[in-house]
Amino acid sequence: MGIPVLILGESGSGKSCSLRNFEKEDVAIYNVAGKPLPFKKQLNKADNVTYTQIKSNIQKGNFKTYVIDDSQYLMAFESFEHAKEVGYGKFTNMALNFKDLIDFIIKRTPNDCIVYMLHHTELADNGKLKAKTLGKMLDNQLTVEGLFSIVLLCQVEGSEHFFITNSDGTNPAKSPMDMFEHKIDNDLKMVDQTIREYYELTKKEENKNEPSKKN
Repeated sequence: MGIPVLILGESGSGKSCSLRNFEKEDVAIYNVAGKPLPFKKQLNKADNVTYTQIKSNIQKGNFKTYVIDDSQYLMAFESFEHAKEVGYGKFTNMALNFKDLIDFIIKRTPNDCIVYMLHHTELADNGKLKAKTLGKMLDNQLTVEGLFSIVLLCQVEGSEHFFITNSDGTNPAKSPMDMFEHKIDNDLKMVDQTIREYYELTKKEENKNEPSKKN
């Protein structure tokens, strides 16, 4: 059972920059919008990817950590493709396709697989921050944050970029008890290591690789 993690933030809040401490062998990045990374380091990156391409590549199991950058565009681009269609059914289908991707990560990847979805935010009618979707018709079908146990919020104060790990009532940030401090550096490599230590994924991987003992 893989682990999906939602990283929320406005444009320029440091979502993509949080990848800066990964090395090329650590991570595969699927950039939905095809944007360049905001640093010089070269990482494994595929641009302009679709749901099908993402699932197919993750299923190969070449990495333990994956990133879907600008994941909200999966819904937006699908919406453009069906813009001329009438009726509410297309919004149900868009919600299902996004949920199916999360289900795929949870049910069809190994236990030590973590997939980070970097996603834009917007304000709801009640003034609270939420994951960006395509409006009320899709929100009625899908609460994006509800599909994740870990939701980190990118924030900026002056020149400082950081993650908020639990909600103050105005945002959907959340994480398991004692996994993180309330405010941490926006270093996704450190986050990845912390999650693996919390769930003892590294220990499980070491045990799996140990030669079996014969009586």
